[in-house]
Amino acid sequence: MCGSELHSLPDGVQRVARVLQDAGHPHAPRMLDDACRTAQQAADALGISVGQIAKSIIFRRKSDEVAVLVITSGDRRVDEKKVDAIVGKTGRADADFVKARTGFTIGGVSPVGHVTKPVVLIDRELFRFEEIWAAAGHPHAVFQLRPHDLETLTGAPVADVVVAAA
Repeated sequence: MCGSELHSLPDGVQRVARVLQDAGHPHAPRMLDDACRTAQQAADALGISVGQIAKSIIFRRKSDEVAVLVITSGDRRVDEKKVDAIVGKTGRADADFVKARTGFTIGGVSPVGHVTKPVVLIDRELFRFEEIWAAAGHPHAVFQLRPHDLETLTGAPVADVVVAAA
């Protein structure tokens, strides 16, 4: 992606594209025709399983109001008690908190390119897949990566932070 293509993208997608470029990531953000605010919508648009969507869930750490980003597989649910055991007591983050801390709206929160660096945890369930897709800063934008790329791009640890599968 060259400079002129970058300027035609929404601001959040531009931030994500710059991070990916700077890291030498091989896949640029891709704009989809329809909004994909849920993991299922994104999976349907891409023709992949919902588990291959790396969904970004933001929590508010109560002790210092820092954003906590949990990146997990689209077919899993975050276990807040497991997250709290790692990062301290958290609570739900409303849309205003998410936008202020990340620079993204809910439904387009990327694992990279945040305006304020969050605490990040990557769920180990993503490693079931060779290829995954994540939001790229806008409800219409996604990018392709491998689970190990998340570790490299975010510097975050891999942890067990989801409700046990039935």
